[in-house]
Amino acid sequence: MRLMRYNLITMKPIMKVKLIAVIVISLLLSVSCNRTEKYEREEAAKIQEYLDSHPDLDFQLQESGLYYLDVLVGYGNQPQTHDTVFVYYTGYYLNGSAFDTNVGKDVFSFPADEGWVILGFDEGIMMMREGGIAKFLIPSYLGYGNSGWYFPAYTPVVYDVILDSLVAGPGGR
Repeated sequence: MRLMRYNLITMKPIMKVKLIAVIVISLLLSVSCNRTEKYEREEAAKIQEYLDSHPDLDFQLQESGLYYLDVLVGYGNQPQTHDTVFVYYTGYYLNGSAFDTNVGKDVFSFPADEGWVILGFDEGIMMMREGGIAKFLIPSYLGYGNSGWYFPAYTPVVYDVILDSLVAGPGGR
């Protein structure tokens, strides 16, 4: 295989632009991949630190990356796709400060497993039973993402959730 050499002085202007564009894009991709990996490692370390500092919480790691814990197993039905679920929740950062709650307010309802809430919340609800209480530890890729637009990028969160009731949806049982 012959190594190609480029002489920028004798190259046609359009070829110069293409070569420079390829080099710039390659550098940007290389830098952004390294930065992404760094933030993902930092997030994983924060999650592990949280788990280590709460040994009494026996979360079960799901295949998706969601950490799920039944605090109190419910007595009723388990939601099916399209069921309307009625929940009370409090969302926390890993440092324990709450960022949202509807406890003491109106119940929050949404169709289960239809993407109306963040992925980790939807997945966790599908594992609960009516009347149950659970904790979800949700990594950012199942939560609010890494854009930093709505929520700080690469921020894992914890939700305390009560599945108050459900109504069978269009799929029925």
